[in-house]
Amino acid sequence: MIELSPELILKAYACGVFPMAECKDNPSVFWVDPDWRGVIPLDEFHLPRRLARTVRSGKFQITVNQAFDRVIRKCAERTAQRLESWINDDIVEVYVELHRLGNAHSVECWNGGELAGGLYGVSL
Repeated sequence: MIELSPELILKAYACGVFPMAECKDNPSVFWVDPDWRGVIPLDEFHLPRRLARTVRSGKFQITVNQAFDRVIRKCAERTAQRLESWINDDIVEVYVELHRLGNAHSVECWNGGELAGGLYGVSL
């Protein structure tokens, strides 16, 4: 069984791979090397006009790194639309530690003070 650590995750990301579990309740992880990676180049990021208008409407509040723990735990939850999750407890713990160390970040979307959505990622 692979013991995840912040150092191992950062090395893996630098090589283009990341950990996944078969399911939320499975403690073992494997490494994924996808053909396409979810990279957001922040210096070239373009916010579509419609999304910018929605954000400016005041209906939603956008924050950064205010609720990392909540975001990753919500991403790991099973829902009616997502019956299983690849994010197990070990993955949650190591990413929370990466956040504490300044290498993992979250963007949160709030609606009336309630967390309505979010995403998290790793910076190298």
